[in-house]
Amino acid sequence: MPGMSTVDHDVIVVGAGPNGLLAAGELTLAGVRPLVLDKLPAPNPTPKANGLVGRVSEALDRRGLFTALGGVDRPRPIPHFQFGALDLDMSGLTGNALYALPVPQLRMEQVLAERAAELGVPVRRGHEVVGLEQDADRVTLHLSTPDGELSLTARYVVAADGGRSAVRKLCGIGFPGITETDFVGRTGRVAIDPPVAVPGTGELDVPGLGRLRSGTFRRTERGLFAYGMFQPGLYSVAAFEYGGSGDPKADDWTRDDIELPELAAAVERVLGAPVPLGAPPTGAFAQASTVSNSRQAERYRHGRVLLAGDAAHVHSGMGGPGLNLGMTDVVNLGWKLAAAVRGWAPADLLDSYHRERHPVGERVLMHSRAQTALIGPGPHITALRELMDELLANPANVQHVSDLMSGADTRYDMGSTEDHDLTGRWLPDLPLDTAAGPTRVAEVARSGRPLLLDLGGGRAKVAAAWEDRVDVLVAATPEAPAGGVLVRPDGHVAWAGDDPDALEGALRRWFGEPT
Repeated sequence: MPGMSTVDHDVIVVGAGPNGLLAAGELTLAGVRPLVLDKLPAPNPTPKANGLVGRVSEALDRRGLFTALGGVDRPRPIPHFQFGALDLDMSGLTGNALYALPVPQLRMEQVLAERAAELGVPVRRGHEVVGLEQDADRVTLHLSTPDGELSLTARYVVAADGGRSAVRKLCGIGFPGITETDFVGRTGRVAIDPPVAVPGTGELDVPGLGRLRSGTFRRTERGLFAYGMFQPGLYSVAAFEYGGSGDPKADDWTRDDIELPELAAAVERVLGAPVPLGAPPTGAFAQASTVSNSRQAERYRHGRVLLAGDAAHVHSGMGGPGLNLGMTDVVNLGWKLAAAVRGWAPADLLDSYHRERHPVGERVLMHSRAQTALIGPGPHITALRELMDELLANPANVQHVSDLMSGADTRYDMGSTEDHDLTGRWLPDLPLDTAAGPTRVAEVARSGRPLLLDLGGGRAKVAAAWEDRVDVLVAATPEAPAGGVLVRPDGHVAWAGDDPDALEGALRRWFGEPT
């Protein structure tokens, strides 16, 4: 291709948060050379997300990262969660796919940075994108760095630089949505001492209210209170209330300079009772921000620039969907972008990123907005909550909401001629019996390559011409869902069935012409 020898990098990833670092790892596994840039001189110590909720736990397990982040041997579904501060009891579901792993975002970034370093990914900090231009062959980024102005070229750019994304703005990509500036949340990492902190339980015993359980939400007519205990005496506390004073000019307003008395006053207003908050041993942190900031980019691709994570969408944190959405964006994008760089991508493969992920983002905006509405003040919302409680007593409704929040209801159009129920869906973590011994899907997916599971259908030979990019494993599993299953690197099934001609068509559709 003209000019390809003159680019500095295959891919430049802008942003060294969890999404950017994971993108760098995915690209490296797929055989390209990324560079990660971040405008901050060092990782941001500000506490942000407190854990992983949903499909992302399984996706990280398939890259060998789940246990490194503090998980046990494999992700397991949780019996209870919350939807709009209502109890979501999944203990009776047989198909519960809602997984959760409590891990601070700082720890996530540390683990992902270590993985990137192991893979040889360079990360340059203090490099801020101030200009961007692209042509048919490359993207040029103009940067402000500690050593002065610098320009770098890449064949593609991944913008993982957050809700205020400079790359998105420089590309002129619209970011429509809503921001309710009178709905403000105040959060903090604080110390709470006995007797309010009940030793050994994680509970708070608030005078006048009784005991509150860690991880639960208390909605009142004045707002919402939530907290979680990370270790004895150290808590994350949040108070969300209407009638706040957000900046009406900003679409992503945040203030990091609030003091503990302001947070404590917000907690007392919401609960109607004081909770004594103190500075933790590691130093206090508190911030205030607009809660109902809900936006999505008009398009996830602009030529050779792709958006991922908060650069593509922002939403309420209700239900913890942020990293689940952003990091599953990344595993959808990484292998497709690598295929484009390496030259074997089918013509519309990269366009399928927007086509598949934009609707998923729309659903997250929908359910996070619905949850935000459910914590609002007033008797009408109280009545709506009572009705929702009745609806959530029905296991079918619980299953629907659980699948919505986890991402288990995501099914991509694979264009398959065989309409198997698995096609387009996430492949469960099936136990596998192979010539090398017992294993499971997550363990054989660690390479990040496409995978054909031959489960007794004798289909391994069909994929022989794609051996440079598709792994093949002959295995047995109890009650095999099909004779063969072709799995994309993002964990979704490209084809399942028995017809060798349909399998060959799926191989060409997703993994290009054979060598």
